[in-house]
Amino acid sequence: MITQTIQEILLPFIGTGLGAACVFVMGGAFHTGIRRILTGFAAGVMVAASVWSLLIPAMEQAAGLGRWAFIPAVAGSWLGILFLLALDKTIPHLHQNCMEPEGVCVPLKRTTMLVLAVTLHNIPEGMAVGVVLAGRMAGNESISATGALALSAGIALQNFPEGAIVSIPLRAEGVGKGRAFLYGVLSGAAEPLAALLTIWLAGFILPALPYLLSFAAGAMLYVVVEELIPEASAGTHSNLGTIFFAMGFTLMLALDVALK
Repeated sequence: MITQTIQEILLPFIGTGLGAACVFVMGGAFHTGIRRILTGFAAGVMVAASVWSLLIPAMEQAAGLGRWAFIPAVAGSWLGILFLLALDKTIPHLHQNCMEPEGVCVPLKRTTMLVLAVTLHNIPEGMAVGVVLAGRMAGNESISATGALALSAGIALQNFPEGAIVSIPLRAEGVGKGRAFLYGVLSGAAEPLAALLTIWLAGFILPALPYLLSFAAGAMLYVVVEELIPEASAGTHSNLGTIFFAMGFTLMLALDVALK
């Protein structure tokens, strides 16, 4: 059980590392179409994971509330959204293709702020893995071992393009391949840390598990709407982001159902 849990915590981080390694085989230029494909796919996976792996289990666990079973899902989602909004307004970061940084104004390098932008939305992904694993370890019947694996695998798939989204543009800005790869890997380091912290916290507040699941879902949905969808749609009109959003969504849906 412990070995399997460690593997599931590290799987998304490995996905980020493999994506960051693309800097060694691709040039520094990052075509707009590729960015749309990668961000659209990542957004689709995150939305599907939020619904099938987090919100639906949260409402199933709150079934005893009857017609009010939606309350933990709604309340937890809003807590997650507000938490990410607070981080967004506090942590200095810079999104791709943006000139003005967000968050508290501090004298950080552009490359550092680009990495922090991706690190920000790796936090809710790590929390999502952590809370699902905590529920499984506690013997919660609505969270199966294969369901937890499906979430970890889905986020790992989504993290592959995210690692590339960090390392390749940094290379285009003149950062060496080795450093660009390292920055890409470091952007995913927040995930296993957030997962471990969530598992530890959930051990003290297991009765609030439906709220924790929904909290992670709300945080992930905030990232999708605030960052990924706008990036997938930026510039000249294109359907690429939409098509690959659908691909990511249906792939994660299939993983979640097939592995349960």
